[in-house]
Amino acid sequence: MISGKRVLIVIASKDFRDEEYLVPRKLLEAAGAKVTVASSKLGPAKGMLGAIATPDILLKDAKSADFDAIAFVGGSGAKEYWSDATAHKLATEFNAKGKPTSAICIAPVTLANAGLLKGRAMTAWPDVVGRIVEKGAVKKSQGCVTDGNIITADGPESAEAFGEALVKALGKEA
Repeated sequence: MISGKRVLIVIASKDFRDEEYLVPRKLLEAAGAKVTVASSKLGPAKGMLGAIATPDILLKDAKSADFDAIAFVGGSGAKEYWSDATAHKLATEFNAKGKPTSAICIAPVTLANAGLLKGRAMTAWPDVVGRIVEKGAVKKSQGCVTDGNIITADGPESAEAFGEALVKALGKEA
């Protein structure tokens, strides 16, 4: 159990991938974690398949010291964080403290652009792997890859494995 652990899940303000948000959140909460959702806008965000999520805080107001892990959700809207200085700063802070720093689908591009995947094993949605490898990452073919405190997954089919990897990583921190 990871009771008392706090996880920041970052979703796009629109077009996040439903399963990549809902499945890991369910697994984290079932294991006892408290989930806080951040986005670039407050108010309901709509997933690509129609799920509605209401962010708890603005991404710019999130502080790494308040959380034990961060997860960037994919979906076509996740591109909004690829070059976002706030997202890069947060991911860098989590990583520097050895906290689980994770991303699924196209969201690993955010971690790569923040300089966090150089020399690290990773996976991502096939369409964006090239962008990440050119930043020095090492592509693996598994659906979900853990390299130290960095967790990446390749898309909706791996949402459950991604959530389980986060739960496992938070359990090791206890």
